[in-house]
Formats: sequence, structure tokens, C-alpha cells
Amino acid sequence: MSVPSPASPAGTSAVAGRARRVRITLLITAAVLAVVDLVIKALAEAMLSKGATIDLGLVNLKLLYNTGVAFSLGDDLAPWLVIAATAAIILAMTWYAVSTAPTMSALSRAGAALVVGGGAGNLVDRLDGRGVVDYLHSGWFPTFNLADVFVTVGVALYILGTLLGSKKQQTA
Repeated sequence: MSVPSPASPAGTSAVAGRARRVRITLLITAAVLAVVDLVIKALAEAMLSKGATIDLGLVNLKLLYNTGVAFSLGDDLAPWLVIAATAAIILAMTWYAVSTAPTMSALSRAGAALVVGGGAGNLVDRLDGRGVVDYLHSGWFPTFNLADVFVTVGVALYILGTLLGSKKQQTA
């Protein structure tokens, strides 16, 4: 039995099928991460809505709402403007991640899924006009949430995957 070459119709179909699976996996992973983030935010609101603080040692659980963007920058902007700008950024990032996913390393794809999922979680959370629910409070760093962790770790993984991938290409 012969193996189809990438130039043959069967090889082209296999490559297209793999690319489609990679894209779908990235989107499903991002959606699951966004849902996990939103469920945890709802739990944080339910547990901490009356001003309660839960001491976990290095981090406390304390409910705050961020109407701005990172580190509350732009908290005086109109909510619709922050929502529109955030949505445009998330859509652009999603388009880029999905369109380039088949050529990314697995590490970069994981990072992209984290960034898109975290960004989507914060965008959906922002839609009610109250701002993003933040609940992880250290006392020495601005209060943040799981979606923020997803985005930060995702960017690091994406960069690391890209750098490691480019080193492999240089040595090949």
C-alpha cells in the first residue's frame, strides 16, 4: 500500500483535514477555558458579594470590579467603548490564532488557546456594564482573575513556542 504524497489529492485532503482539526481544537479549548473562567467568577461573586475576604496565604479572595482594562487603565472611558475595543482585539486575535494554528508549534497553539479563552472570558464578563470580576488579591499587585492568568501564561507560552520553533527551523 502506498502512502499518498502531499501533492496528491488524498494527501491534500489529509493535510486539510488535519488543519481543520487543529483549528477546531484550538477554538474548543479556548471556549472551555472561557466557560471555566466565567463559572469561577460567578462563584467568586456569590461567595464574596457581601464584602467577605477569604485569606489563602499568598493570595486573598476579594471581590472587585475593573471597569477599565489592564491595571484599571481607562476606567473613566465609556463602557461601550471598552467593550467595542476589547471585542475588536479578541476577534482579531481569534482570527489570527485560527488562521495560523496549523503552522504553530503545539506550545504556541496552547498559548494561543489560553490567550483567546482568557480574553473571551473577560469580554463576556464585561458585557453587563459592571466591568470584569476580579477576585485574586495579593496586596502588592493589582487584583486579577483566572482569565488574566490565562492571558499572561498564554502570551508566555506563545512566545516560547515561537522562539523554540524558530530555533528548530534554523538548525534544520
